[in-house]
Amino acid sequence: MIRSLKSIQLETVSIFLMALIVSVISVLVLSVAYAQDAAKNSSPIADIIEAWRASPHANASSEAFTHWNDEGEIPGTCATCHSGIGAQDYMNGPMSTPGVIDHAVALGSTVECAVCHEGGGKTLASVPFPSGVAIDTLGSGAVCAVCHQGRESGKSVDAATLDMDEDTVSADLAFINIHYAAAAASLMGGEAEGGYQYEGKSYKGKFAHVPNLATCTDCHNPHTLEVAQTSCTTCHQNITEFTDIRMSPMDFDGDGDTKEGIANPIQTMHEQLDAAIRTYASQVAGGAIVYHSGAYPYFFNDSDGDGAASADEAKFPNRYQSWTPRLLKAAYNYQLVAKDKGIYTHNPHYALQLLYDSLENLSEKADVDMSGLARP
Repeated sequence: MIRSLKSIQLETVSIFLMALIVSVISVLVLSVAYAQDAAKNSSPIADIIEAWRASPHANASSEAFTHWNDEGEIPGTCATCHSGIGAQDYMNGPMSTPGVIDHAVALGSTVECAVCHEGGGKTLASVPFPSGVAIDTLGSGAVCAVCHQGRESGKSVDAATLDMDEDTVSADLAFINIHYAAAAASLMGGEAEGGYQYEGKSYKGKFAHVPNLATCTDCHNPHTLEVAQTSCTTCHQNITEFTDIRMSPMDFDGDGDTKEGIANPIQTMHEQLDAAIRTYASQVAGGAIVYHSGAYPYFFNDSDGDGAASADEAKFPNRYQSWTPRLLKAAYNYQLVAKDKGIYTHNPHYALQLLYDSLENLSEKADVDMSGLARP
């Protein structure tokens, strides 16, 4: 039977409609599957893990986690901050010695999720500092302060120099290193006594910021560790760098510029302290000194007297050993400021007080120009 043209057309349309319906259903199914897969891959947990993986806390190949590879284990004096296992052991224990556990731990772990989100890290409220002070006002930043507090305090320097003449070289003295990134010690200022605080002087306590930007994790993303500049520009408008921020109207470094970021006078006075340390060492301690930021123990004999540490000079056998108590105190404060790269935001006035007082103290015995400098 020969079908009519009309019936053929109807059949064609029907086939087309069926194909279209199948295609639409397929697209919908694929779309749902893709959406589910995308949701799975971009869930909050997945995003957090990816953020953490890109952070220094997860960098298993960094010096912070590989320094002890040749030793085969991480000693208890270092494990709290250089091992996730050590950190958990510390915060789940009595924390009787700040930053130290009584046993070595295995290599291979980093600062993982469980450090902050399980056990003692999750509920931590009070943190002991090297000065012997326990601080319970850190809020969500308490777990951060466990490691970002340094390993020494001004009291360590006092103990080492007890009953010594301020300007007599002692073979019993060696440089005391606060360690690295002691942001919590800077933040808490005079309360934590992280810096060497000179007798008779008053020091800025915790840096008081606006209420919603008052703890470590208010400013730093707890997983990437980065700071979002937008959290600052709400109030500090028209800045392009964090170092541009300033609120204090006082001219601390005597350059006449009270509009520059507060980081500038800190840097200026830090450089002046470097020069003052070298002057005092030559004039009083009897040996030229030079600083190298990347070589332990940081202060070395300046063999050629050029004020710069060469690769040959910046070696442990050439470490500076002509320490007097006065020189050690100033060098300790110099290092505290040097190793907290964000001290201009963590506690700028505390930094300036430590720098000013160190300069002033050195000027009692050496040719140090204090003209134009002001203490907050």
